[in-house]
Amino acid sequence: MKKILLFLVCVLGLQVHAQQFNDYFDDATLRIDYTFSGDVHQQRITLDKLNRSPRWYGKRQRLAEVPVEGNGQIIVRHHATRKEIYRQSFSTLFQEWLSYDEPQHTARSFENVFLVPMPKDTVDITLELYNNRRAVMATFTHQVVPTDILIRHIGEHHRTPFVQLLSPKDTSRCIHIAFIAEGYQPSEMPTFIADATSSMEAIFAHEPFKSLKDRFSVVAVQAPSIDSGTSIPSKGIWKQTALSSHFDTFYSERYLTTLNLKDLHDQLAGIPYEHIIVLVNTTHYGGGGILNSYNLSMAHHPLTRPVVVHEFGHSFAGLADEYGYANEQIPMYPHDVEPWEPNLTTLVHFGDKWKDMLPAHTPIPTPQVAKNQQRIGVYEGGGYALHGVYRPMMDCRMRTNENPEFCPVCRRAIRRLIQFYTE
Repeated sequence: MKKILLFLVCVLGLQVHAQQFNDYFDDATLRIDYTFSGDVHQQRITLDKLNRSPRWYGKRQRLAEVPVEGNGQIIVRHHATRKEIYRQSFSTLFQEWLSYDEPQHTARSFENVFLVPMPKDTVDITLELYNNRRAVMATFTHQVVPTDILIRHIGEHHRTPFVQLLSPKDTSRCIHIAFIAEGYQPSEMPTFIADATSSMEAIFAHEPFKSLKDRFSVVAVQAPSIDSGTSIPSKGIWKQTALSSHFDTFYSERYLTTLNLKDLHDQLAGIPYEHIIVLVNTTHYGGGGILNSYNLSMAHHPLTRPVVVHEFGHSFAGLADEYGYANEQIPMYPHDVEPWEPNLTTLVHFGDKWKDMLPAHTPIPTPQVAKNQQRIGVYEGGGYALHGVYRPMMDCRMRTNENPEFCPVCRRAIRRLIQFYTE
């Protein structure tokens, strides 16, 4: 009898979630293109264009909840009732750029693209950007009328060719990942498919991805480039590629990104995707990962597989870097504010992090000595700082490429996020 009751509760729960989604949304995607601009003194968000594509590949339950806070959030409210009907978190290159020297004296603009389910009725959409103190630094609200004739329809015809690499057990409750080719000429697409397969296998060799593999859909999108490779400005190399990616982002030699997010999403229009992994056809070392935006990694380097996994930790799970610099260039984490990332703490609200996982009598901070090599603790150094910010283990995939696994704290955070989206 108990099993029957539990089954009925689960079925009713699924029906309630489905009804909540169907009450407010169509099975389609509203893609919203924005421009973020400004400097450290003033930031501005402006609307560029609205786009509609077939099917919705994001969450269909817990619509107004987010598993991690992020550096910003997009919020959808039903216009007539003011009810919040969807929310998602994100981070952006624009916000990271604000922590460098250039925005002290120069204003710039950045493309940003966000996906929300297509509303059935008029909605008000709000964007909030947070500073490193987790306070709102910029906000923008606009109205979307779903019958607006100027909403561009995309992805209905002439989709970029793609190959299904992994199919989920349940297509209605899964996480959609798209690998996309960057710097591969049409003749190099077999190489791209092999690279995407290898990178996918690297991710699913790690727990908890390995044990929850049947909850993922993975495709490889064959976006063609005119030139092979990518741009390396510090070497005077400029290439014509599908996404205009380049090294030397913010003058950091190994920081590989693309600023052309509209081109990226144009290539993906109509394809089942939510999370994006850009594979760049280069042997040069580098990459980058931005929460709920994209993970971009070099494809032909001895460290490609660990870098793809590390960057996916950023873009998918919102995990922070656990290393620090002697001369910290980016003061990302004030010591009197608790980071939102699950694998860092400043001890301001450590009870919300991994305190429950500490062995009894663990000293805080925890000494970085040989006997603690495999012990969960509170080790100083993380989030690009050597002091005042703490990580869970002496080493982890989010700290070095040499460590073979995510630490237990990162594994728990990833598992919770996968469960959030699929259970």
